[in-house]
Amino acid sequence: MATIAVTEADFGETIKDNGIVFVDFWAAWCGPCRMFGPVFESVSEANPDAVFAKVDTDAERGLASGLGISSIPTLMAFRDGYLVYREAGALNKNQFSQLVEQVKGLDMEALKAEAEAARKG
Repeated sequence: MATIAVTEADFGETIKDNGIVFVDFWAAWCGPCRMFGPVFESVSEANPDAVFAKVDTDAERGLASGLGISSIPTLMAFRDGYLVYREAGALNKNQFSQLVEQVKGLDMEALKAEAEAARKG
C-alpha cells in the first residue's frame, strides 16, 4: 500500500477503521524528517498489512497542535484505535522495522483490559 496522506478531517477515521496504523508527522523543511521519509516508505512497502500515514504539520497545523506535536518528526503507532507508541525523532530502518513487529505482536486483549481497569480507577 505504501504511504497515504492524512488530514485532520480523516485522521480519526484512519486510526479507528484500520487495525495497525503508523503516523509520521513531518514537514518539508525538516532535515530529520527528510532523512526518515525514505525509511518510512521502505518499511511501509515491506508491511502491506498495516497502514502508513503521513501528516504534513505545516498543512495540518490544527491536527498537529491538537495532538501536542511539538517536535518533528514524531512517530505514532495505533492498534485497534489505541495509541500504543509515540516518540519524537527519526528511527533507522532496523529500529523502525523492529517497532512494526512489536506493534504487530501486541496482545491487544490484555492491553484493552488494562486500559479498562485504569479507566475504572
